[in-house]
Amino acid sequence: MTMAPHIPVLLAETLAALAIRPDDIYVDATLGAGGYLRAARAAGLGRAIGFDRDAIAIALNADLASADDVILINRPFAEMEAGLADHGIDGVDAMAFDIGVSSMQIDQPERGFSFQADGPLDMRMGQAGMTAADFINTASEAEIADVLFKLGDEPGARRIARAIVHDRPLTRTSELARLVRSVLGHQPGGKDAATRSFQALRIHVNDELGQLDAGLAAAERLLRPGGRLAVVSFHSAEDRRVKAFLRDRSGSGPSGSRHLPLAPTARAPSFERPARAVRPSDAEVAGNPRARSATLRAAVRTTAPAWSARVSPASALFVRSA
Repeated sequence: MTMAPHIPVLLAETLAALAIRPDDIYVDATLGAGGYLRAARAAGLGRAIGFDRDAIAIALNADLASADDVILINRPFAEMEAGLADHGIDGVDAMAFDIGVSSMQIDQPERGFSFQADGPLDMRMGQAGMTAADFINTASEAEIADVLFKLGDEPGARRIARAIVHDRPLTRTSELARLVRSVLGHQPGGKDAATRSFQALRIHVNDELGQLDAGLAAAERLLRPGGRLAVVSFHSAEDRRVKAFLRDRSGSGPSGSRHLPLAPTARAPSFERPARAVRPSDAEVAGNPRARSATLRAAVRTTAPAWSARVSPASALFVRSA
């Protein structure tokens, strides 16, 4: 298997936000190629746990798993609590998320994430459950249009959905890309017309927004007082969710009308006011174009109880991803 080298995005900024100490327990919720975890280890971190729903990512980091103080777990981050409980861990000091598809997944045509090379229309991060082909070949026209519009911000969603239903079955990435381009028109040299549709289908197939919601809630429950959370996202829908979560949990949302009495705060903030969002420098984007849309948001856990109830290992089964 060959692929382009994976370059961790906003690495220095993420490590600064995590402020990892040698005696900390650190969780890399999205292990991928191991960039953040390896950098943390190089900086002197002791105990670390890496999660990834992709078994290939776990296998690629087998050298890390050989260390006594590193644990790699092949589960989605929505199941972090159950996965950590299996190892007797119920609290951590720092946690990082690198949301979305990884470079190594994109660079494998057989995974079906990209239209740059032909492959099966798969797109599953965990290699189990419904594929992108399963969805577009069985869903109604309205369901397909809804996914393309809501998750891909695709203005031509209805026209694309109508064409998919007319031409299906579609089983290859090249087939779908060609169809989308024929519907929208393809301008060589610009952003490929198929980009938004592929992004929307990938997010839907992997329930990425549902996973993100569950992962953030788990992080809130697992982080100890003073624990640091860092989340790097690449899509506006993901970033809006992270921003809203930290805004609500820190009590830093809108205060309401000045003409109305102040409402009592229902819950004590579980996070301190988040740091200002960080985006890649021009130099980083020049060296790694995939960093262009990245946003880092970070916050520190307070002593207040988590707003969401702790998930037991048994109930975690109900949020297992496809």
